[in-house]
Amino acid sequence: MRELTYVARRTVEWREAPDPKLRSDGEAIVAPVAATSCDVDSAILAGHGFVDPPFALGHECVARVLETGDAVTAVSPGDLVVVPWSVNCGTCERCRAGLTAHCTAVPYMAMYGAPIGGNWGGLFSDLVRVPYADAMLVPLPAGLDPVAMASASDNWSLAWRLIAPHLRTRPGARVLVVARGSIGLYVCDIARALGASEVLYVDPDPEHRTLARAFGAATAEALDPIPQGYDIAVEATGRVDQLGLTVKCLSPEGICESAGNHFRPGELPLLDMYLTGVTLRVARDNVRAHIPDALELAASGRVAPEKVVSHVFDWEDLPTALPEKHLKPVFVRVED
Repeated sequence: MRELTYVARRTVEWREAPDPKLRSDGEAIVAPVAATSCDVDSAILAGHGFVDPPFALGHECVARVLETGDAVTAVSPGDLVVVPWSVNCGTCERCRAGLTAHCTAVPYMAMYGAPIGGNWGGLFSDLVRVPYADAMLVPLPAGLDPVAMASASDNWSLAWRLIAPHLRTRPGARVLVVARGSIGLYVCDIARALGASEVLYVDPDPEHRTLARAFGAATAEALDPIPQGYDIAVEATGRVDQLGLTVKCLSPEGICESAGNHFRPGELPLLDMYLTGVTLRVARDNVRAHIPDALELAASGRVAPEKVVSHVFDWEDLPTALPEKHLKPVFVRVED
């Protein structure tokens, strides 16, 4: 089989690898049918990653189940499934608590798309081995388009987690989104659908702002701090200076979710945060716990994740098209 390999800045190539085989009766072999780049993949391709190349890239996809071990009961060959980005067993204490990105049965930070907690390959591959198939794989609900939901492995489900639980406890909240990619746009869509009274989307990209307005958000090119302006804020820029401006906009006891990958250090306005009583969470996502709820919302018809898909490419175009700058490209493989 082939796996798309990141080899240098703005450079990826197909490399041959052995076909994966089942190693236990609880595993599955899947074939991605619609895969997309995460916002962090854009940073990696730009040369800002945290792991030296080469390595297999990709951690968001909908796949077709090809083979399952005898103990797998949740999915069957032929099923379309979402493959979560992090590898987790589903049964350890942390997994049972929903902390699937911190599973104790696998090396720390075990994931697809970067060889940090072991080498699990990438989801831009012709074939993928999925350990703990019953715990990891989530069947795609009937009627949902794999292209629209290619990001359910991470960014779509992460966006759900960033905003949906907070709007349940703060109905009608004012929401601020400071972003540079797909996560922030998904948050705008979900916030509107779940009853936010106001959404402001801040992004220097005019095309992104146009899309945010289609989701009912007001937009701005840059953020001027509005003290006590917003109840909930989501920062997804990866820039500490933008995170600092974001938390300055929160109302008393406001909540800020930071989904940016902050590769560089910086300073936060801690005194302002102390006086306001800000709650700040900076976290990689335990996405497996949220995928079912995120898919349920997508299937409800109240949101339009397909609008964030900027381009649809053939699977064979991955080496040439992925390094280009696109908001949310999806790569589709025609099935036999």
